[in-house]
Amino acid sequence: MKLSDIYRIMVEAGIAADARDRDEIDRVLAAARAEYDKLEEDEKRFFDTERLTNPYSDTRICAGDPDAEIRGVLVGIDMEVGEVLLADRLREKGEPIDLVLAHHPEGPGFANLHKVMPMQADLWAAQGVGIGAADALIAPRAEEVRRKLMPANHYRAIDAARLLGFASVSCHTPADNSVNAFVQRFVDEQAPATLGDLVKALRTIPEYEDAARKGYGPALISGSASARPGRMVVDMTGGTEGPIDALERLSAAGVGTLVGMHYSEEHRKKAEELKLNLVIAGHVSSDTIGMNLVLDEIERAGDVRIVCTSGMVRVSRA
Repeated sequence: MKLSDIYRIMVEAGIAADARDRDEIDRVLAAARAEYDKLEEDEKRFFDTERLTNPYSDTRICAGDPDAEIRGVLVGIDMEVGEVLLADRLREKGEPIDLVLAHHPEGPGFANLHKVMPMQADLWAAQGVGIGAADALIAPRAEEVRRKLMPANHYRAIDAARLLGFASVSCHTPADNSVNAFVQRFVDEQAPATLGDLVKALRTIPEYEDAARKGYGPALISGSASARPGRMVVDMTGGTEGPIDALERLSAAGVGTLVGMHYSEEHRKKAEELKLNLVIAGHVSSDTIGMNLVLDEIERAGDVRIVCTSGMVRVSRA
């Protein structure tokens, strides 16, 4: 498969699983076009033109010729310099690795992670939070994340991949959209009677079952196992954690339980204050489900060898 085909499949998988409707995604793309068209010519070279066709700023080809043929992929949750060196060692041992595929963004995707965060406002609005309030909540949090990431060494792993002759791609929000939709369907179908039943149900998903055996499976961190979950909302996409104040708005809108990848201690304390239930499904294990769903689409489209590392456990649903 060509590198560009893998990239296109990832973006399409993200759009197919996006909780927003197609009109909203098209609006985001149109806004990017309008922003680009207004720029002076000497400023356009600094604009990421991928934003004109890809609504996920944290998902990019970071290195490599888009027309290059990809025989094999080393895929993991975090693909840093060590994993790039592992790819090189595996290639020396005969594995046909041409692409290092990371879930957590590197390079341009890492630098622009904050730009996907406004989608959280749409997710909250779907639960009954006013869109004006939702936009006002996410804007300062996205700016906080932008400032926090500014000092990072964004291209360290990308430079290593380039020097060793590997293509490099990050696939973040498309995978997160995929697991968000998958787990939401699952909990809706299971309709657990209690929070304890919810945790037990999650542990029947292979990736969560594997994580539970390893000691970091789904867990209840706010609420009682015997309590009823009420309306369950899966909270696994939109870049990174939203603001703590969003919990109050969601609780007021009638959400009883949030199922997320991870929550800070401050989020947990606020949830307890609000009597809002929080279930941590698992970070790496949830990322693994999302990546597995995207990899299924890649494997359906062509013949490519997949080798997993850095927290990935391949579970095929193709």
